[in-house]
Amino acid sequence: MSDIEIRDDRAGGRLEAIAGDEVVGHIEYFVLEAPARALVPVHTIVEPEHEGKGIAGSLARELYGIAAREGIVVAPLCPYVVKWAARHPEEAQAADPELLEAATEWLETHPGRF
Repeated sequence: MSDIEIRDDRAGGRLEAIAGDEVVGHIEYFVLEAPARALVPVHTIVEPEHEGKGIAGSLARELYGIAAREGIVVAPLCPYVVKWAARHPEEAQAADPELLEAATEWLETHPGRF
């Protein structure tokens, strides 16, 4: 994994894992503004030839790290990130149910976004 760089493309709503000049995995997310600011991961994708190398976990860890540095939380809708957070409670603070509900509502009102 040492040859993987993780880059936050906030404008594009993607946290990308890059090997050389190739994106080998990413988390698609949006920023929820209300009822509180939160990062909301929706999909985690790793290219098939790069699966099993810890890339998805590194992306999830970095997403939680970004949120911590910004003083906000993660409200995961992505099934992978939900499972990762459950396995790493020391790194992944549980999201408030109200935030998860607001994130779900946002996603439903923006059907073409993801």
